[in-house]
Amino acid sequence: MKFGVAMFMTDYSMQPAELAVAVEERGLESLWVPEHSHIPLPRVSPWGGGGELPKRYYDVMDPFVCLAAAASVTSQIKLATGVCLVIQRDPIQTAKEVASLDQISGGRFLFGVGGGWNAEEMANHGTEFKTRFKLMRERIEAMRKIWTETKPEHHGDMVDFGTVMAWPKPVQKPYPPIIVGGGFPHAARRAVRYGDGWIPLGGRMDLLDVLPKFRQMTIDAGRKPDDLPITNFGPPLDVEMVAKNVDAGVGRIVVSVDSEKADAILPILDRVAEFAARNPD
Repeated sequence: MKFGVAMFMTDYSMQPAELAVAVEERGLESLWVPEHSHIPLPRVSPWGGGGELPKRYYDVMDPFVCLAAAASVTSQIKLATGVCLVIQRDPIQTAKEVASLDQISGGRFLFGVGGGWNAEEMANHGTEFKTRFKLMRERIEAMRKIWTETKPEHHGDMVDFGTVMAWPKPVQKPYPPIIVGGGFPHAARRAVRYGDGWIPLGGRMDLLDVLPKFRQMTIDAGRKPDDLPITNFGPPLDVEMVAKNVDAGVGRIVVSVDSEKADAILPILDRVAEFAARNPD
């Protein structure tokens, strides 16, 4: 079992380099950073957590800048977007950011992606809420070409460009793992179609109940379940929960921590490290 930590990086939280060093010193596997470019006002889209949208959503820093800072002071931990809103990003520029981060980290980047929930936010980027998942697929398909081909081009319904030359290419071959976030069954199908893993975010599903269905979905699509590891994002950290996840074959647990300073966060990291020591890879 791998253990990671996620935080909304803000100007009042632990800073990325400081948190990354603390995560690596404790032998944890990964650091995850979410993304929101902005929060439009007034708010209309409901937040999945219920109630008022937490302040950290308004304040979160850019994930690639944060992870680059984390890469500069670490050598072991994986550095991940949790998740990158590719539906709000230019695919050519994002492909360069992914490859650049993979280069400067020595091949440690995990590309967590998602279609988002905030219709007003994506509308400001010119993205239609109803067709965002088709756009996400096409942008990822285009980025994969940029990462793997010398002279890529892409001609789709929503992403279209002629032959280009774009460097650097990622260290990881063929490209950093694409880990698709979202609920069952729709995001699970997207993970099977073009992902290298699944983060079962959203909804009220019981992950351990849907895992057998996900694995059968994977087999039915002609893929191997072991090629699509599960990342359980944000569960309560207790002995029983971890044991159930281990028994179910979940590959990674990511513990979400608040956007706070070191005195509040380091004791939580110590506790996560205790669980990691009890459940080694």
